[in-house]
Amino acid sequence: MVRRIASQVHQQVSRLMRGNVIKEEPRWYKAVLEHPPLPLPSKAPPTRTAYDTKQPKSQSKPRPYDPKPLSIYYLEDDIRRQFFRDHPFEAFRPTTLTESATIAAAHPIQGKEWTRLRQRGRKPSPEDAVQFALNLHQHHGLSLSYAYARAVAQFRALRSEHHIATTMAATEADCLGGIFQNSEVAHAFEKEIKSLATWERQAELDEGAMAARKRWRSIVQGNQEPREWSKGQEYVRLWKEGIKPQYLPALTEPVNAPPTPQQLAQTPNYLGLNAPA
Repeated sequence: MVRRIASQVHQQVSRLMRGNVIKEEPRWYKAVLEHPPLPLPSKAPPTRTAYDTKQPKSQSKPRPYDPKPLSIYYLEDDIRRQFFRDHPFEAFRPTTLTESATIAAAHPIQGKEWTRLRQRGRKPSPEDAVQFALNLHQHHGLSLSYAYARAVAQFRALRSEHHIATTMAATEADCLGGIFQNSEVAHAFEKEIKSLATWERQAELDEGAMAARKRWRSIVQGNQEPREWSKGQEYVRLWKEGIKPQYLPALTEPVNAPPTPQQLAQTPNYLGLNAPA
């Protein structure tokens, strides 16, 4: 049999079966026909020559491979970092983290039209101040330091104006008899205090239940007779005299039977009859 490649064995066996060289079909024949092996490539790769394998000499050293990704840098990150370094308490102001189904549209005032921070509102956020400083630097030709100083100055002025207006409004409402409800923070503190009070009450109930369980417990009364070990002699003496030992008199004493109706009828004071005048 001519030597064949492994992927062509079933073809050679098929030819031998047609020529009656192989009488019985091998057990693996149908399995190989259902799942034939992968064919060989249409063309073998050409042989490499010495010229192909020769590498050109490079004048400079190759750049070493660095798998680290390139750093992502945004200019507003530097402005934001400096802003919170100058105003650390702005990070403690409450803000909402609720996300909507779609991304909010950009503000219509952008680019060269944005010249004053007040155009975004009378109560700007720290992010508005950062974006305003970046806008002054990119669209108005100001240096970054001057744009930042101008944005921070307007931010502080608007925040001071808002604080004074809020304080005066609260004072005026208080003078006119206005009643303010508790804020969400104060309401949360009240709920926490009530919850802690229930814990103290629960601890008292647990202590009371433990005391009640200790109070109502069974106490077995022991024998009041002096317990002296007589080596069984006292027990043998009582046995010989025919006296039964009284370990628990409350159980061994006979129980007095209640009087019968006939006996009650014969008593003179029964039901108030024959009572002395």
